[in-house]
Amino acid sequence: MLKTPVYRCSAVATRLKQLCFSSECGSCFLVLRSSRHGNRLISISSSVCGKALPRRKPREVVEINGLEKITYAERKHFVPGLAKPIFPPWERDHQNPFYYKSPKPEEMPLYKDKPCFVFHQRTNLMEGVKQTLWLTKSKLIKGIPAQIMALVDNPASEIENQDDRVQNAIKHARFWDTTENVPPRERFCPTLLNSLLHLCGLQQFKHPALGKRLLCQKYSLAASWHRGEDLIQVRGKNGMLLNSMSPLPAMAEREEVLATADSVLETFYPISPTIDLQNLNVFDAKTDTGFVEGYPYPHAHTLFFTHLKDGHHEQLRAKMVMFAFGNALARARALYGPEPQVLEKPVVIQSVATNGRLFQFLVFQLNTTDLTTDTGVKNLAWMDEDQALYDFAKVRPLIKKKVVQVPAGLAGYHPDTFKKFLAFYLHGAA
Repeated sequence: MLKTPVYRCSAVATRLKQLCFSSECGSCFLVLRSSRHGNRLISISSSVCGKALPRRKPREVVEINGLEKITYAERKHFVPGLAKPIFPPWERDHQNPFYYKSPKPEEMPLYKDKPCFVFHQRTNLMEGVKQTLWLTKSKLIKGIPAQIMALVDNPASEIENQDDRVQNAIKHARFWDTTENVPPRERFCPTLLNSLLHLCGLQQFKHPALGKRLLCQKYSLAASWHRGEDLIQVRGKNGMLLNSMSPLPAMAEREEVLATADSVLETFYPISPTIDLQNLNVFDAKTDTGFVEGYPYPHAHTLFFTHLKDGHHEQLRAKMVMFAFGNALARARALYGPEPQVLEKPVVIQSVATNGRLFQFLVFQLNTTDLTTDTGVKNLAWMDEDQALYDFAKVRPLIKKKVVQVPAGLAGYHPDTFKKFLAFYLHGAA
């Protein structure tokens, strides 16, 4: 920064103004008047208003049949009057992933003329749960099945000092695990879920069947089916999956399952049910549970999601339905084969999602793999409303107009939410 007296600044400022508007100037000069001592402060900064010269259009190469083009390729340097040589693209003798060029989709071995509509973790459905019910040929039932509610109301299922331990788990995730005043949801949400799963696992001395389960992460799922004339696939990595050696019992009896043939699937014409799904022509129409054959824990028990964003609960419910259906369909194909049929023993999978405060619960029962038409037996999905585990967890109190609106610490604990979480975990072992 330069400081120039007033009586010596006029000639300098005139010259700077000329340079600033000339074509040779590569910087912008800012002249500021100082209120003290009558000096001017001159600072130099990079130009932010300059225009870049337009790119020259490449010359068109004229090809004349029967004439040989003479280039300067043999001379190894530019020669005026001779044509520019065109060399073939250089191919490396080794494979470098940073310079990989994929072939055209038509040349790939998995290319197919008829596209496939893919649902993955980042897909957001416009109609939410209503759209998933049509895609999975399912019927929605509000509430939780009576078998699980019986475990919620059973005092024998509770943990010793349950409320104190759950509140300590919440405080550990929100206060003790970090020094930040407002910890990010990416940190406290998985911590809280793992702490609650650890509390549920302490019931193994009461229910020895809990020792025949395993929690896995980052497994890849693939399930394909036809819905009308469209091929639909659920694939990719989803939440944590609790596997078990034994399957979950059916929630609905045989008579209730057959009665679903009279229910009518709700449509949302003129919107296409596959409007939000990714349209691909290069795909592998396979069905895979994500585990090798002979895995000792083949049955999917409960699927856990951690939702790290505010709002969009309808999109989260849609993902719960789709991935629960995908896991159930992959398991049914492994047990009964790829032929469409009404299952003798339905496949039941549970799903729990949380954003660190709110919890959502889902039970899905796969009754049929005949998903092409809208008629016949439907699948069943039980879904409950959002339930909060607590209202507020503040490191510092929330004060407005000198009145404490929310005190510091944990406030508004709801014990019924964890009772339902524990009932989902104990289902099939109690």
